[in-house]
Amino acid sequence: MNETIQTQLNHRSIRAFKDQALTPEQLNTLYDVARHTSTSMFLQQMTILHLTDPVKRAAVREIGGQPYIGANGDLLIFVADLHRNQLIRHRAGNDDGRLHTLDVFLQAYEDATLAVQNVLTATESMGLGGVILGSINDDPKALIKALNLPPMTFPVLGLQIGVPDQSPQLKPRLPKEWMAFENDYPTDLDWDVMASYDQVVNTYYDLRNANQRIDTFTDQINGAKIATQPLLRDEIIEVLHAQGLALDLELQ
Repeated sequence: MNETIQTQLNHRSIRAFKDQALTPEQLNTLYDVARHTSTSMFLQQMTILHLTDPVKRAAVREIGGQPYIGANGDLLIFVADLHRNQLIRHRAGNDDGRLHTLDVFLQAYEDATLAVQNVLTATESMGLGGVILGSINDDPKALIKALNLPPMTFPVLGLQIGVPDQSPQLKPRLPKEWMAFENDYPTDLDWDVMASYDQVVNTYYDLRNANQRIDTFTDQINGAKIATQPLLRDEIIEVLHAQGLALDLELQ
């Protein structure tokens, strides 16, 4: 056990922040952490937008449907960015090469995702808090328009960070027996272990002050979260194609 691991094991999403922006020094430290994150093939296909414009922050909040988005604290949007490398190739007189393929887009997507996690860990190590925002892509077409993003880019995740104004409980995670295996994926899982975990999750929601929902993990998996229903998020392939990305991925 060391300080870094302790910070990681103590992770909890913070959704209430004090009315206090990060200092330039703090932001630059986090930018440097993002810059030094592992990158596929050293293509460095990730960009960060720090949104301070209240109009843009409000637009992202409306898209995500969560009141804390763009409220107190700082809002970062991590972008899969192939536009920069496209410009580099054009300046040298080259065509786009493989930039329009799903493979290269996924490399950019992975670059952005890894940077988000690294920045969040660094944020928490500084005594700050944060929450990863997958909800920014509840309407990817509207988000790209609101952020005025150029072709060959796609917003992957948001990250709201700042000085915590709450101290939520740790959310219980799936037991290791269901997540870590030696060599082979098991053909059967121990449902008694899951039943015990469901009880732990149920107790967590029962006792949590911020939200008096009574729920279990399996209830959520069998509920509305991934039930069959049309969502704007399902237009992601069309949006990617409109951005010039993953063109070799066929529309169904």
